[in-house]
Amino acid sequence: MQNRDSQPSSHPEGVEPQSEAEARPDTTIETETSDSRFPSPEKFLGTLEGRGLDNQLATYRRVLAIATALKEQGGRALLVGGSVRDVFFGQISKDFDLEVYGLEADEIEAVVQQFGKVSEVGKAFGILKVTFEGSIDIDVSLPRTDSKTGEGHRGFAVKTDPNMSFEDAARRRDFTMNALAADPLTGELYDFFGGLEDIRRRRLRITDAELFKDDPLRVMRALQFIGRFGLSVDQESQPVLMEMIPLLKELPKERIGEEWKKLLLKSDKPSLGLAAGMALGVFNELHPEFPPLAETKQEPEWHPEGDVWVHTLMAVDEAAKIARRENISSEQSLTLLLASLCHDIGKPAVTELEDGRIRSRGHEPAGEAPTKKFLAGIGLDSETQNKVVGLVKNHLMPTLLYSDEKERGRSVSDGAIRRLAQRIHPATIRDLVLVAEADHLGRGPFTEPEIVEQMLMPPNQYLAGPWLLDRARKLDVEDSKPADLTLGREWLRLGFKPGRHIGDLIRLSNELRDEKAWTREEVLWAAHAKTSPEEVIAELTVVLKDEHE
Repeated sequence: MQNRDSQPSSHPEGVEPQSEAEARPDTTIETETSDSRFPSPEKFLGTLEGRGLDNQLATYRRVLAIATALKEQGGRALLVGGSVRDVFFGQISKDFDLEVYGLEADEIEAVVQQFGKVSEVGKAFGILKVTFEGSIDIDVSLPRTDSKTGEGHRGFAVKTDPNMSFEDAARRRDFTMNALAADPLTGELYDFFGGLEDIRRRRLRITDAELFKDDPLRVMRALQFIGRFGLSVDQESQPVLMEMIPLLKELPKERIGEEWKKLLLKSDKPSLGLAAGMALGVFNELHPEFPPLAETKQEPEWHPEGDVWVHTLMAVDEAAKIARRENISSEQSLTLLLASLCHDIGKPAVTELEDGRIRSRGHEPAGEAPTKKFLAGIGLDSETQNKVVGLVKNHLMPTLLYSDEKERGRSVSDGAIRRLAQRIHPATIRDLVLVAEADHLGRGPFTEPEIVEQMLMPPNQYLAGPWLLDRARKLDVEDSKPADLTLGREWLRLGFKPGRHIGDLIRLSNELRDEKAWTREEVLWAAHAKTSPEEVIAELTVVLKDEHE
């Protein structure tokens, strides 16, 4: 291995995944090499095949083929970035990026286009994206320098240099763990800045302080790496990160949002990255909705863990565990994690001390505005925003409905379940149950046996969840909003002409079902002798308002 002094450094022998519970069983790899070498082609391919990672296996075979072809033309292709780093964290990356030395861009393109289609996107930055059958992509790039020429993320001049030294190319990478490079054909590892030692120590260290400052987004990358790999920030790197925080506002919100997605979706414990964001001052500058959570106390009877921020961190970590347990899609996971992050964001606005007790009445609706502001600030699509806001505004409902029926003896109607499913759409009852479970598990433990409500909700399980899912499943609203009781064509068959009034009739029919337990036949029978839709609407409205019906 090559390092700064051209001397071999010790390999972090037997590097293990973050923990037995946190490791992904299908993407972990044992790094048992006694020297500091990347796995040989045979060993790495064997590991991928043995794990059943067919996509990575197909990709890596192409990596080796491209590297071999480039070598035959006088070039040298090195694996760089996450694909090397992840191996020494005991994991297998989904992406493999090559950096090519000794050949000009047109020479590289002539080689790689023999293997797949080369995209025009990225060429101006010295990056060739090669696409193969099966939607497999490999980025093949030249070493380059990025010079800051102006404000914002576009204020850069990019210059490629095929003759750049390996060390100079590695110097421009953000953190030492990402400055590692490896020859996929030989397993030779290049570590000029002590990245392996930093990985062993779980330490996040900036590679070059001056070059690091070229892109403020690297501050957000720091947070997601802290969460993903359980890192602490190097003491000399911390002031550099803090100095760059004001520049984050130069960045497009979508770039910020992509780092949020990585932090939440790729971290076993997102709380680590979130806590770092709060401690470094990132949220004060970029997301002012969060700092007040750390200053808002909670009633110890229900939240012995501490303030709202502590509870939020615990809830987000529980949400990450739930997402893995349920094996849900990345879209569903993102909704769950964002809703868990924002579920109590309304508490600072409404929390008061009443008769010696801390109350946060109305914190669900109070969370709507700050949640919308945060989600819009990270450039999320409107459907995800609507899902998260609906979940935040109703996150207590599973617990409240369950407590009403099981502790207070009040029967919860089918209509109440349907109205809840309608209210949170496009999110679902299933989504809501997972958020409520994360909220419940992210606190405690409850220690007051005389409080009946606490005993109905043991700290290590969420009884309200299965109860509500069972109720919703029987009504066919577990994963969707309620179907309409009546259809437009049924009203047309009664002789009514198309128009806005048809929508009003459908809505009133649904309300009669949910509030008065009327059937479809009862609704249509009430209308059959009427001569106009206005007459029907008036009668059905009276029925709804009649408390004694």
